[in-house]
Amino acid sequence: MSQVILKNIKKIYPNTEKVKKPKKGEEVKKTNLQITAEGVVAVQDFNLEINDKEFIVLVGPSGCGKSTTLRMIAGLEDITSGELYIGGKLMNDAEPKDRDIAMVFQNYALYPHMTVYENMAFSLKLMKCKKDEIDTKVREAAETLGITEYLDRKPKALSGGQRQRVAIGRAIVRSPQVMLMDEPLSNLDAKLRNEMRAELIKLRQRIDTTFVYVTHDQVEAMTLGDRIVIMKDGFIQQIGTPQEVFNHPANLFVARFIGMPQMNLFDAKLIKENDRYAVELGGKKVILADDKQKRLKDKNVQEMDVTLGVRPEHITLCNDGIKGRVDVSELMGSSVHLHISAEGKDVVVIVPTTGDANSFKMGDDVNICFNGDVCHLFDENGKNLEY
Repeated sequence: MSQVILKNIKKIYPNTEKVKKPKKGEEVKKTNLQITAEGVVAVQDFNLEINDKEFIVLVGPSGCGKSTTLRMIAGLEDITSGELYIGGKLMNDAEPKDRDIAMVFQNYALYPHMTVYENMAFSLKLMKCKKDEIDTKVREAAETLGITEYLDRKPKALSGGQRQRVAIGRAIVRSPQVMLMDEPLSNLDAKLRNEMRAELIKLRQRIDTTFVYVTHDQVEAMTLGDRIVIMKDGFIQQIGTPQEVFNHPANLFVARFIGMPQMNLFDAKLIKENDRYAVELGGKKVILADDKQKRLKDKNVQEMDVTLGVRPEHITLCNDGIKGRVDVSELMGSSVHLHISAEGKDVVVIVPTTGDANSFKMGDDVNICFNGDVCHLFDENGKNLEY
């Protein structure tokens, strides 16, 4: 079993500089990371159970603690407090080589003086595997990754995508319990990233191991992960399947972070009429869907000012809706992204390139509508009112 369990994991980097008190009138630099007497808290109260053979993606903006968490699993960073279990064994103090994990880095980390074959065989030689066993494993991995023809080349003769395949091949030849990947595609161009994403999905079906994958790219997270762990400032914001975090964001941060273009946000009012909840915006009322009615009633939510979130793909143009004016029209191939000024906000609406979608010009007056099943409601603290 290659289950990974993280219990109350915390990582504090000690302060190396003396903390200076700001002089009178001096502006204090703001930071989102918590700073204590012990030092800077990079990861706080991290709890996660990763199931055997599950593909988990840690995602979040730069500095949120996702790579630090991965490095603690690998043993490259000490754990300040909490417990880490791999395959049922406590691993806090185990050396990296004794954890039965393999790691793929962002910068490939290949030995430039070795051939592809030698790079992939190196860890097996250190494990003192037999020569014929090494040869079999290296050639099987190369076949799986489509790099057999490059086995005699050195890394400098390979493209970025080919080097990343070699780095992955070097990791999988060991058949590790857990495969750790730290932004492995971020150095590739957009076309190669798409190709390598597809390769990783295929690879996942072929090899029997647990994946923990770090990225700041939400597209990678949504397409690769069985579950996504969204992080901010060292804290977990939400854990769920790609569909769960897209359809039911726990808070405003998740709502903004997941989805491209970003979710549209409005200042609205939650009202209750005839025992039914509705949102009021721009002089219009939208009755919420039955499932939302039930969740709000179960939580006894009262009338209040809310932040209303609606995704661009869920807004349509109509004859009698919230009034707006077109600022920008972006042709994206299969669709047009309209940037519309409405209710004091820049609202993005995705319109299919059919009919008169291309006829909208800057300054055109339009009306926008949405249904009650696509509304996301957040309170003044940014928490989703339904959950």
